[in-house]
Amino acid sequence: MAAPSISDMKNLSPLAGVYPVAPAASEPGIWVTNPVSQFLSSVSQTIIQHRNSLDLVNPGIMENINKEISKDVFLSLYQFTGLKADINKTFSMNPAFQIAHSFAIGSKLPSYSFTSIIANDKALVQGTIDNEFSLTGRLNYSWDKHIFSKVSLQLAHGQPSMCQLEHEYQANDFSVQLKALNPDITGPSYHGLLIGSLLQSITSKLSLGMETVYNAMDPNGPAQAAISLAGRYNAGDWIASAQLQAQGALVGSYWRKVAPNLEAGLETTIQASTQPVMSESMMMPTIQTTIEANTVLGAKYEFRQSIYRGQLESNGDVSFMLEHRILPTIGLIFNGSINQFKNTSKLGCGIQIETAGNEDIMMMQNGMIDANGNPIQGAPPMN
Repeated sequence: MAAPSISDMKNLSPLAGVYPVAPAASEPGIWVTNPVSQFLSSVSQTIIQHRNSLDLVNPGIMENINKEISKDVFLSLYQFTGLKADINKTFSMNPAFQIAHSFAIGSKLPSYSFTSIIANDKALVQGTIDNEFSLTGRLNYSWDKHIFSKVSLQLAHGQPSMCQLEHEYQANDFSVQLKALNPDITGPSYHGLLIGSLLQSITSKLSLGMETVYNAMDPNGPAQAAISLAGRYNAGDWIASAQLQAQGALVGSYWRKVAPNLEAGLETTIQASTQPVMSESMMMPTIQTTIEANTVLGAKYEFRQSIYRGQLESNGDVSFMLEHRILPTIGLIFNGSINQFKNTSKLGCGIQIETAGNEDIMMMQNGMIDANGNPIQGAPPMN
């Protein structure tokens, strides 16, 4: 009798306990076939299809809910006093490598600081050291087009050290952001500050959000928690937003694109607080509620080589700022504020100088070629 071939042995039935038997195709379990699971799955699919039909857009993150006003129109983030000079030098564009020297006199800014920046499409690393050897570092990393992580560190002279961790997820119609300030998990309980926020698009123009803060910074005191609510309506050429903050503040803002080169914004803050007041008829102090309000009106006008910002506050502050570009690589900054009620005034002047590490970057800074090295139409001829 001839010995069986290999092909014949493959067709033999497996012996029990010797060869494993291939499992049969598993049938759907009761968690899939029961009416409750089928109903929930149907409702979930209906909600997903309805959300996709609304053509919703990503609303951004909570901290940028009124960025068109606070970061673009108002000049609060750009104001300084005294004299300031910034010298920037770019060595490469891809990846971007830049260093900066900053000098300041008569202001709260450091007398000298050195900054280095390295960035590409995925990551950004920035470090700064000043004349008092205070260190500041920042790392931003993009895992993909939806997920971002950020780390900020600060070791300042005479101040406590600071570490902040951030993580963002920006989906097609909502954004989630988590922050941790000085987190400490080595002890029996968590110490630090935790912030979580969610901003969801309801329609193509309306978005609603919520922010939760868990404060356990004081190791000797109890932790505190608070919730803030916010809403934003984006109509294209105008944006309105409102925030009900946990500390008892109501903030309303309105931004409008008046003309292609003119933007205006209005923001009102109403703050309610309590404070103890001593009464002559009572030995114990009574709690009195006080309400304070402040309104800021600002405008931003862009000329061909200049940007003008003006701002008027209800507390009497009148501020202005002018950024003028003399040459493509040299710019001047003038800003000032005056308050007739408080009899105070501030004035600041600055200069920005940009230099290039090679000839290609120099021609790009002078508007002769674009980022790809192609000549720009109408630019001066290259020698």
